[in-house]
Amino acid sequence: MPDDAPNASAGPHAPPAPLVPTGAVPGSSPADQAWAVPAPNHDGPGHGHGGMAALAIGAVGVVFGDIGTSPLYALQETVIKHGGAEREFVMGVLSMVFWALFLVVVAKYQLLIMRATNRGEGGLFSLLSLLPRGLQRRADYRLAFFGAIAIIGSALLFGDGVITPSISVLSAMEGLTVFDESLQGWIAPLTTVVLVFLFSVQRFGTGHIGKIFGPVMIVWFGVLGFLGLRAILEDPSVLAAVNPAYAFSLVASNPMGTFLLLGSIVLVVTGAEALYADIGHFGLGPIRLGWFTLVWPCLLLNYFGQGAWIISHPPTSDIEHYKPFYGLVPEGWVIPMVVLATFATIIASQAMISGVFSMARQAIRLNYLPRLQVVHTSSFTEGQIYIPFLNWSMMVGCLATVFLFRSSTSLAEAYGIAVVAVMVITSMLFAEVALKTWKWNPFLVWGLMGIFLAIDLAFLASNLLKVFHGGWYALAIAAAGSLVMLTWNQGTLAIGRRIAEQGETIHDFLARLWSDVVPRVPGTAVFLTPSTQAPFALVNFVKHAHVLHEQVILLSIMPVDEPYVADRDRVSVRWMPDGFWSVSAQVGFMEQPDAVRILVLARERGLPFNEQDTTYFARKMQVLATGPARMARWRKGLFVFLHSNAADVSSAFNLPSSQTVEFGFQMEL
Repeated sequence: MPDDAPNASAGPHAPPAPLVPTGAVPGSSPADQAWAVPAPNHDGPGHGHGGMAALAIGAVGVVFGDIGTSPLYALQETVIKHGGAEREFVMGVLSMVFWALFLVVVAKYQLLIMRATNRGEGGLFSLLSLLPRGLQRRADYRLAFFGAIAIIGSALLFGDGVITPSISVLSAMEGLTVFDESLQGWIAPLTTVVLVFLFSVQRFGTGHIGKIFGPVMIVWFGVLGFLGLRAILEDPSVLAAVNPAYAFSLVASNPMGTFLLLGSIVLVVTGAEALYADIGHFGLGPIRLGWFTLVWPCLLLNYFGQGAWIISHPPTSDIEHYKPFYGLVPEGWVIPMVVLATFATIIASQAMISGVFSMARQAIRLNYLPRLQVVHTSSFTEGQIYIPFLNWSMMVGCLATVFLFRSSTSLAEAYGIAVVAVMVITSMLFAEVALKTWKWNPFLVWGLMGIFLAIDLAFLASNLLKVFHGGWYALAIAAAGSLVMLTWNQGTLAIGRRIAEQGETIHDFLARLWSDVVPRVPGTAVFLTPSTQAPFALVNFVKHAHVLHEQVILLSIMPVDEPYVADRDRVSVRWMPDGFWSVSAQVGFMEQPDAVRILVLARERGLPFNEQDTTYFARKMQVLATGPARMARWRKGLFVFLHSNAADVSSAFNLPSSQTVEFGFQMEL
């Protein structure tokens, strides 16, 4: 493992304790930049000046964007797949929609899954980090299994980051054909323009535009509820579909047909995972408040309103242009509705893109992805980040998706499989946490999770039937992402072992330093190291310069299982003979390390540190695919490619570039 990298040998389960950068402020010194603002409150929803209501409004704008735009296409795909709209069929579908939202979103996520947070942070990696360390020592294979499925789930979410913006914006733009069918040819080009704009503004961050997200989405949900209510008032009998008997009747009348429909009905719960992944931004209370008071009622009104409209307006032969959502919109208001829907889908896409950035940073900190450039777009909110490589990669992926599928109907075939697979993985990880960490009664755990897993697996099985009709696309993205993460993790561990075999301990180096009588020069030298070994950069510097600074700091930055580390727990300082100091720092997986700020904290614990009199040394390693590591040659080649394109040390650890020296060397994998 490189001297400048976190302790990869510890993997994602290194001993815990956390950090909180807030990003670089232009014009400020490194010591003034990070961690000037305390970490967010991860113990609950928070009741600051804005209060619960303000946080709930923010949650409506960020958390519910994906699930809130599902009415654009969910029932449309269900009706198109069935090819008809008999009243009994529509009532059965509405019943299944109601109970899917209740069982999956309310019962599973709101009441169970969202209890499992790591210091308030959610997501698959947070859930994985809750597994006890005792489990790791006793059952490495079992933990490896859960680690592998967490990687697969994360890769599926990356794929979701490509598919969600594409299908959301496409479905919004397709409203133009309700206004004028001749505009069909403009849908894909206009979608491309919106997507290019969306990804182009990511570098500015969501801080400024985020202020309008909540109000716009409140308007969106209000319009959803109003349009649905108008249609329900014309046929109030559709409300009887809350009775699960209609769903059971639909299943009994056509078991196989209903099973196939599950692949479309699951679209109503896409975005449920975002509630859990984004819980750290707002807390459980505001998310629940926004869901129960606004989002859930308005979604139900719109779905039931669409059902009433479908019953009174059954599809004709031109089923490809059948748009129940826009059927609720009064004449003359279609274009304004398209504009509002476009804004809503942009916001939904923004939330997904931000979620992918956050997930990628966690993967980087846990050694599942190479170092990528992470730009902090806010001086006050640590979680607002921008990762250029991922941003432009997702843009290319979205544009390819639009021109490959060209319609939301075709793309819906690829959409559900990634979402449901993540739900299955989340259920499995939660069950393991409940059993091994919380010591819940096994009968209770498998009684509850057995029900939810049965639902998830039914949805997944239905979606697997769509593999050859578009589902392959999501699986291909997930396979590529999983391959990259597994290759990077395995390769860095192999490199770390090679370095450990070839290196010497710091005590052996000090003994040799004394025996060789190396001259000392004024100043402080900082060497990054992941272990107790003498850093390669230190050994090479003394070998070639034949001198060493009066004071030498060995800085070790270690990732931990926690999302954040308090400053009081972050740094430990140890004096060593002959002007050497050992500084160890812990970094949470939601944080960006800052070497200068760590040393400033260490100065408060007795380290003699002068920022202006310090030189930072790191190594720049070239990896060759000719070593003895037990990896396929093509995977070694992939690792070499990833390593060569990783971010430089200065940006990864916020080293001042004017004071940093890099030493190059080669290592065979």
